[in-house]
Amino acid sequence: MKQFKDAGFFIKAFLLLFFFVIVAIICSYSFLEPMAQKQMIKAYTANTKISSEDVVIVVIDDKSLSYHRWPWPREFYGKILNYFNDYTNPKVVGFDALIQNVDKDNIASDLKFFDAIGKSKKLVVGFAPAAEGAFSKERNEKYTEDFYKKFAIKTNIKYSQMYTNEANGYGRYYTGISEYPKQYFDKVHYTGSVSQPINLWGYATSMEQVVIVNGKYYPSLALRMYLLANNADSITLYPDRIKVDKTGLEIPTVVVPAGMETPLRFYKQIHKDGYTHKKYSASDIIQSYDNLRKGLKPIIDPKEFEGKSVIIGGNIKAMGIVGLEDVTPTPIMERHPGVDIQATNYENLINEDFVSGSDIFTELFLYGMIIILVFIVIHKLPIFGAILALICTFIAYLIFAMYSFANTYYVPIATPLIVMILSSIFAYSYRSIVEGRNKEKIKQAMGKYISQDVMQNVVQNIDDIKLGGKRAVVTVLFSDIRGFTSMSEKLSAEDVSKILNEYFSEMEPIITKYNGVINKFIGDAVMAIFGEPVQDLNHPINAVKCAYEMLKKVEELREKWLFEGKPKIEIGIGINTGEAFVGNIGSEKRLEYTVIGDTVNLASRIEGYNKVYHTNLLVSSSTYSYISNIADVIKIGDVQIRGKSKKMDIYEILHLNISKDQ
Repeated sequence: MKQFKDAGFFIKAFLLLFFFVIVAIICSYSFLEPMAQKQMIKAYTANTKISSEDVVIVVIDDKSLSYHRWPWPREFYGKILNYFNDYTNPKVVGFDALIQNVDKDNIASDLKFFDAIGKSKKLVVGFAPAAEGAFSKERNEKYTEDFYKKFAIKTNIKYSQMYTNEANGYGRYYTGISEYPKQYFDKVHYTGSVSQPINLWGYATSMEQVVIVNGKYYPSLALRMYLLANNADSITLYPDRIKVDKTGLEIPTVVVPAGMETPLRFYKQIHKDGYTHKKYSASDIIQSYDNLRKGLKPIIDPKEFEGKSVIIGGNIKAMGIVGLEDVTPTPIMERHPGVDIQATNYENLINEDFVSGSDIFTELFLYGMIIILVFIVIHKLPIFGAILALICTFIAYLIFAMYSFANTYYVPIATPLIVMILSSIFAYSYRSIVEGRNKEKIKQAMGKYISQDVMQNVVQNIDDIKLGGKRAVVTVLFSDIRGFTSMSEKLSAEDVSKILNEYFSEMEPIITKYNGVINKFIGDAVMAIFGEPVQDLNHPINAVKCAYEMLKKVEELREKWLFEGKPKIEIGIGINTGEAFVGNIGSEKRLEYTVIGDTVNLASRIEGYNKVYHTNLLVSSSTYSYISNIADVIKIGDVQIRGKSKKMDIYEILHLNISKDQ
C-alpha cells in the first residue's frame, strides 16, 4: 500500500510538471524563442558567410534621384535593361518591381521600356499574388481563364506533384494576381512571385518558393531565375522539398496554406546602408549606358556583370513616400531592403545555402532529457553543486547552439533554459516534499524509541547537538509493576509482551497529557520527567496528577484483564522534585538525553517503598510542599532511605481534591 501511495504521489507530481512544461514551451515559442533565434541568426548565422560576388543588385536609390527627379519616366528602366541587353552578358536578370498600369501622360516613355522588356531574353519580372478580397469583382472578371493560361506560359514551368495539397488540409490559397498592362504583359518572357511572407512576430524569415493561385502552382522570382539560368523548366513538388529535375537541386520547404516556403539563410552586411550583396546605383548604370552610346567611358564597366546574376529593385529613403522605400524587418536588420532579400533567396538556391533545424519530436526528446537530467542532478548533488552543474550544462548547450547556428542548423535557445528552470523548481519542490515526508517518518519512528518532545528538541537544535546540558529543578516519576517477575514465570514471553505493550500504550498518553516526557522503559518500569525539556512551572502538581490518573487507568485495565483471564497487576509510583542535571550524556557518536543526580535516585528509591508500606503512590517532602493544598495524604515519618545519612518524611497520596478545571 505504501508503494502505491508513493507511486501515486510521483505520478501526480510528474503530470503537474508535464502540464507546466507544455504551457511553458507554448509560451516560449510564442514570445521568447523567436527573439532568441533572431539574435542567434544575426550574431552567428549571418556573420559566418559573405555573399557571392556572382550575385549583384542594381538599386534605384537616393543617389539615383540626382540623375532625375522622382517620378522617373519608365524609359529609364528601359535604359537599365538595355545596358544589360546591349553591352554585357549577365547570366540572368531579375526585376523586383510591379508594373500595374500605363503612364497615360507619357505613353511613349512606357513603350520604350516595354520594348526593352521584349528584348530581355534573360529577364524574369515580378508579379504579386493576392488573397481573396484584394481585387474588385470587375477586375477579376477581366482576368479571364485565357489570361491565366497565358500567365502560366510566362512562368513557363512544368511541375509534378507528389502529394495533394487539399489532402493536407490547406484551403487558403491566393485567388488573384497583380494587374499587368497588356502592352507590358505581352512583352514579358518570364515571371516569378515577389511575395514576401512575414511571420507572426513581424519578421521575414522565409520565402515562398512556390505560391498557389487558384489551385495552380507558380515559382518565386528567385526560383524562376534559377530555372532560366540553368535552362530548366520542370520541378517536382514533395511535401518537404522541391526538386529541380534537370539539376537535381533539392530545396527544403514547408507546406503552408499559401504555398511552399523555404527558410532564408542570411549573409553578412557589407554596406553601411544594410545591403548584404554588392550594390550598384541605378543612376550609375543609366549614365554608363548613356556614355557607352556616345562612345564615352562608362562609369561602370559592363565587364563587371559578365556571367553574373543581377537583381534590379527600388529603395528610395530620402523622399519618405510610402511605396518608394522597399524594406522589410528580418532577423539581421529592422529595415532590410526587399531587393536584397530577393538576392538572398536566389543565392540560397544557386549555392544550396539552405538552413535546417530540429523537428518537434527531437525537441520534445531534448526537453524530456533535460527534465530527467535535472531530477538526477538535484537528487544526487547538494544544492550548490546541483546549481553549478546545471549552469555548466546550459553553458555547454549554449556553446553547442552557437556552433549549430554558425553552421546553419537551428536549435531552440530560450525554451531549454525555461524547461531547465521550471524542472529545477519542481525537482527541488519534490525533493523538499519527499525529504519532509521522510523526516516526518523518521521522527515518528524515532518517537517510538524516544520521547516526541525530546525529538522535537533535537530537531529544533539540530545544528547544536553536543555533549552536556544544564542543572534544572525537575520532578521525576518512577512507576513499577508489582510481582512482574513471578507473573513472567507463569506466562509465555509473547503473553508478557502483549500485557506490557498494552500497559505502556495506555500510560504514555497520560504522561504526555501532563507535559511529562518518558525518559526510558526499564523492563516493566517507566521513568518520566516533568519540567524538562517541556517547560512547565507546575511540574510537581502535574506529575502527581499524572500518577493519580495512571492508577485510575490501571484499575480499568485490571478489570479488563481479569475478564480476559489475565493476571491481576498492581503498580507503585514514586515521585520526587529537586535539582538535577538535564542534557546529553554518552559519547560524541552516541548520545542519550536523560536526567541524572540524587533527585533521580531518590525518586527511584521512594517508589521501592511502596512494597514496604503496601502503598501505590508515594511522594517526597519536596514534592509534597507543592501539592499540600490539593492532596489528602498519610505522612510516613522518619524513613531511612538507602544512601541517605538522615531519615526523611515521605507521603502517601490518598486522594486529590481538584476540580475538572484545575
